[in-house]
Amino acid sequence: MTSGEDELWLDDEAGLLVRPYTVTAGRTHPTVDLDLLSLVVAVGPRPPAVDLEHARALDLCRTPTSVAEVAAHLRLPVVVTKVLISDLVDSRAMTAHAPRTAADPTDRALLEKLLDGLQRV
Repeated sequence: MTSGEDELWLDDEAGLLVRPYTVTAGRTHPTVDLDLLSLVVAVGPRPPAVDLEHARALDLCRTPTSVAEVAAHLRLPVVVTKVLISDLVDSRAMTAHAPRTAADPTDRALLEKLLDGLQRV
């Protein structure tokens, strides 16, 4: 995308000239469960007849990129970005991977160590 194309969609004072939910045709729920830290990556060739925002998301995700980063680069609300990404995952143009957790959040010993550390601060 060139800076000229950016100028069509953004105004310095007004911001985004197209309402974010217009980009998703009014859809507000992604079909894929995505976290802000989920990593998404484009796979294979770009599908035909993909619109501007989907194409921009694919271009951003040639290497693994978090959902939060994609939203920031697209300058769109996270929920809108999640809908766009889920469209691309559904069409198999992108894959998504949930963030790995280092520890079990229900591990009592870990929680006690965390509480002990917080009490020392």
